[in-house]
Amino acid sequence: MKVAEEHPNGPITPLLSNTQLLQSLVDSIPRAQSFRGKWGLIRTKLSSLDTHLSELSPSAAAASVNSGISAEILRSVSVALSDALCISIRCQSSTPHGGKLRTQNDIDSVSAKLDNLNRDLEVLNRSGVLNESGAVSSKRETVRAESRSLITRLQIGTAESKNSALDSLLGLLYEEDKNVLIAVAQGIVPVLVRVLDSTSSWEVKEKTVAAIAKISTVDSSKRVLIAEGSGLLHNLLRIIESGSVVARESSCIALQTLSHSKENARAIGSRGGISSLLQICETGTPHCQAMAASVLKNLALFPEIKEHFVEGNATTILLGLSNSGTTLAQENAIACLSNLISGDDDNLKLLVAKEGGIESLKNFWDSAPSLQSLESPIQMVGALSSCPLIAGAIVENGFLSRIVGVLSCGVLGVRIAAARALYEITAAGYSGSRTRKQLGEMGCIPPLVAMLEAKATAEKDAAARALSSLLIWAGNRRIFKKEEKGIVSVVQLLDPVTHRNVDKRHPISILSSLAHSKEWRKQMAAAGTSGQLQKLAEMNVDGAKKLLDCLGRSKLWVVFSRP
Repeated sequence: MKVAEEHPNGPITPLLSNTQLLQSLVDSIPRAQSFRGKWGLIRTKLSSLDTHLSELSPSAAAASVNSGISAEILRSVSVALSDALCISIRCQSSTPHGGKLRTQNDIDSVSAKLDNLNRDLEVLNRSGVLNESGAVSSKRETVRAESRSLITRLQIGTAESKNSALDSLLGLLYEEDKNVLIAVAQGIVPVLVRVLDSTSSWEVKEKTVAAIAKISTVDSSKRVLIAEGSGLLHNLLRIIESGSVVARESSCIALQTLSHSKENARAIGSRGGISSLLQICETGTPHCQAMAASVLKNLALFPEIKEHFVEGNATTILLGLSNSGTTLAQENAIACLSNLISGDDDNLKLLVAKEGGIESLKNFWDSAPSLQSLESPIQMVGALSSCPLIAGAIVENGFLSRIVGVLSCGVLGVRIAAARALYEITAAGYSGSRTRKQLGEMGCIPPLVAMLEAKATAEKDAAARALSSLLIWAGNRRIFKKEEKGIVSVVQLLDPVTHRNVDKRHPISILSSLAHSKEWRKQMAAAGTSGQLQKLAEMNVDGAKKLLDCLGRSKLWVVFSRP
């Protein structure tokens, strides 16, 4: 009977046609002489299929903005039921046409199709998309409705239909970031992860991971990706190992978000992810190299997995990239090396220096496209300088003037990195007095004092750290004396309430280096130093009680020396 033919209750719809096909198949099964057990199982699946079909509202499906989904799945049901009916008729003979082995394979195939259709219809009914009308009140509602429709389409149908849904999804996500937030709120992320888990199509995987990569670039959505945990991580690492160029790039973008947590970093290290990322740094496309180096930069922050970098010959690979990659790749490679050599392992620092790390830093610094790009190189200078055996080479290669030159720049991260690097260089023990004298003559004291008045606590702390070492040299103390707000700015940092994140040892060290001068002691007293030190002494902060006692003795000496 054709769809267009009349029926006592009206024209035959695809839904009604499938219901009739299903009933014909149910009636045919008892007459099967071959594979009765398998047909018994199929009859159970048909019962579920009948229930799901009955839940579809013909009027809602026809009027819905998602009626195309309904039509597509009903066509698939019709094909599966027609195939099953033909096979059941063949099985009415004890020796089915085509042979038993072929017939058995055909039965198993149609049984699997029925399983998939039952699952798809359950998803479709549960989603509620067939009850949505085309009337929407705003663009946001339109995006929500489209997101729900795409989420449903990604969970049902063939790889081809999912591929088409992914094309539409990518168009939606890349239109604007607000669409990303709406799609994530509707539940797109877990669905994308399930698609990665279940599909064998590399085209579908490529588009799926591209959608995940886009979502990872929107800050408000990152936590949802992180919540997916090891399942998403496992898929991304597999793609990095064996996916297409485009899929690898997308995976690296997504991993930049996931690699910030210690748990994920450990998982990436234990599953060979660092080795795969280093391989991309060697042989990947320029953009993919930059993305892989960015992931490695995050991973290098965790001491627990640094052994994986050593095993993968990371220093040689990253130094090579810092010399030959794109500007972004070079910057990320240097940042990774900087994180890798931070800490107390001087052997790794010496290895980097021996393999040309200092020369790489000079070359990048002198050709850097912007001040912002200097933050990582300066951090690496500081990390290398913490090793006394390398600090001399840093000074001899002209980095002092380079660092002093950016202390007053307009980039916060660069200023902080520069101040911290100065501390590492002057505290390393390599010709300390001579280096401190050089820096003072280069004019580093005034910008560091100005940084004490900055808004960012990290900037104040970095400046105090550098000054605590620089003021050991008497000539620098004389320069500091000329700074009108110097003492007041340092004393303010002692307050344990308003500046609780400033390491108090450094402002205490600065004041201790100045306490021998009667004039400076008066300035300290006027600024309220004793009151702040009393609080810190009660908190057992190193050096607070000693400086407080020193200032107290000075007051007594003044009293007893009066006529």
